[in-house]
Order: sequence, then structure tokens, then C-alpha cells
Amino acid sequence: MRNLILIGHPNEESFCYNGIFKTIKDELEKNGELVEVIDIYRNSFARPRTDLINRYKELVTWSDRIYIISPVWWFRLTPRVETFFDEVFTPGFAYKFVPVTKVYGYPKPLLSHKKVRTYITHGAPALPVLTIYLNSVKLRLVMGVYSFVFGWFKTKTRQFWSVPFVSDEKRKKYLDIVRKDILNDLRK
Repeated sequence: MRNLILIGHPNEESFCYNGIFKTIKDELEKNGELVEVIDIYRNSFARPRTDLINRYKELVTWSDRIYIISPVWWFRLTPRVETFFDEVFTPGFAYKFVPVTKVYGYPKPLLSHKKVRTYITHGAPALPVLTIYLNSVKLRLVMGVYSFVFGWFKTKTRQFWSVPFVSDEKRKKYLDIVRKDILNDLRK
């Protein structure tokens, strides 16, 4: 299958980049999968970026599976990942509105055939994010972006907690989870 990995961290030494991204890429390549990478912080985001956005759309169209990796900054994914959503997942390409009445329509996903898995890393522990903040990062991502583009309940999102503060042993366990996810994806 054709796999697209979008890595959304500017620091190549980060756990997102050096851990999760490399684990996904290595596992896919080791199993003979086709892999393309959007290393969003290695591309120039200077305007105009029409050619870059068109290239990203080509890669999304080409892919069967999409893996998105990003840390959480200010209760959102990184700015360039959010810009990717804004400029690539556009009406007519990623979704369209189906009119119901003159003033109401619903979004019909145009990329619902894609398999999507997202890895989000937090500096915060799980308890306050899941309780006080009602898991707002994942909720916004799944309901506010993915439901429009990929459809309801079609994506998988995994969150890793307290990443800068946990032990190397805990990070290895996180990577074991990533590896198992990829192997499960390969079986399907």
C-alpha cells in the first residue's frame, strides 16, 4: 500500500521526529511498503506556496494510508500542521457541502477511503487534559477536521502524555505501541 507520513515537528531530535516518525517509517519500509514523507518544517512556507500545496494534495490523493505526527502547542497541533489542514483539506478536494435547506448543509467527506492514524504528544499529563479540558485537542481534531474530511469514526488518534518528563523506558513503551499499531495496519 501507499503510505504518506506527515511529520509536524521542527526539531529532528524530538520524540515526535526521532521516535515516532522514524519508527513508523522504518516499520513500513522494512515491510516493503511504499512511503512518501511530508516533512512540513523542512519545506519553505513562503508565499506563494501554490506549488507546494498542490504537491501535498497529489501526495494525499496518491496515498492509501496517512500518518500524522505532531506535538500539542497551545491546545492545537503545530502551526504548520494546522496550516496544512487549512490549505490542503479544502472544499472540493477534501469535502463538499451537501445542501439540506437554503441555510443549512452538511459536509460530505471526499477522502473517506483513506486510512488515517494520528499521533499526538503532550507535555501535560493525561488527567487534566482528559478531565478539566475535556480532551479538547483530540475532540477538535476529530470533530472539527477529520469528520469533515475523512468521515465519522474513520480515523485513529493516539495520545502520548508527559513526553518531556517521562523516563526513556516509558518512551520506549510508547514506541512499542506505535510499532504494534503499524503492524496491525499492515495486516488489514
